[in-house]
Amino acid sequence: MNLLFCGTPDFAVPSLESLIAEQFAVDLVVTNQDEPSGRGYQLKASPVKQSALRAGMEVYQPAKLQDPATVELLSRYRPDAIVVVAYGHILPKWMIDLPRLGCLNVHASLLPKYRGAAPIQWSLIRGEAVTGVTTMRIDVGLDTGDTFLKREVAIQDEDTAETLGQRLSAVGAALLIETLRRLEQGDLQAQPQDHAQATLAPILKKEDGRVNWKLPALEIWNRIRGLRPWPGAYTTFRGKNLHIWSAPRPVEGETTHLEPGTLISDRASLRVACGQGTVLEAKELQLEGRKRLAPRDFLNGVKISPGEKVE
Repeated sequence: MNLLFCGTPDFAVPSLESLIAEQFAVDLVVTNQDEPSGRGYQLKASPVKQSALRAGMEVYQPAKLQDPATVELLSRYRPDAIVVVAYGHILPKWMIDLPRLGCLNVHASLLPKYRGAAPIQWSLIRGEAVTGVTTMRIDVGLDTGDTFLKREVAIQDEDTAETLGQRLSAVGAALLIETLRRLEQGDLQAQPQDHAQATLAPILKKEDGRVNWKLPALEIWNRIRGLRPWPGAYTTFRGKNLHIWSAPRPVEGETTHLEPGTLISDRASLRVACGQGTVLEAKELQLEGRKRLAPRDFLNGVKISPGEKVE
């Protein structure tokens, strides 16, 4: 089976490396163009490109998939399948129709739930206890194609979008290999999705990170987990952005009569009054222009006034 592989971020690397380890014929790796990074804005290759080059593979980085040169080049390979893992581009119809077995995607949710660009983040934000990975055949819709295999993954209290993504990427890589092997053997049939059960996971925006303290503490805690590492959950403290990078699960039964956003502090801890009388404890904070700090260190640098609030 001859393959083309399309992917860009860290999430896609285990799938590519599994294909190599299982000796699939990956004729070409397609990834995003190098992007400026760091203080010097030097161009940096995507994680997929770095992995491919280490393996001695040919890499192609088109600006647009509709360019005639791209169409001509990819069509020349005549792949049996195109594997797509977090590539970051919507495939045009000519590319969907190119391979004999179709374009196969590793999607980080249990489709049809959480279709879209940020399924890992939204599964956490929405407080799911279980998520997973689905292999599917791409069509012209947004994650609407027929599905092959699914694997469930339990979400842990300590999970963030980053840690959950790492686990899902490993599960997805194994599921991809199983999907391809069974397609080779001819014993795997795709199943249509129940579109009536679909939910969306739209791409995150910077403003999604602003905390609404009128929400219950449990909802805010879920957002903190789902928004890490980007854009992060943030609020305003004394006119500056204050990121809250981590918090323990809110203690059931702990309540307050204070208005949402009111700070509650002692020498070693910092809590915030939330909606419905609930309370959230902050464990790692970062004031704009400063480094991340534990509450004790943060409180050593600022004196919280009675009734002071974040917004």
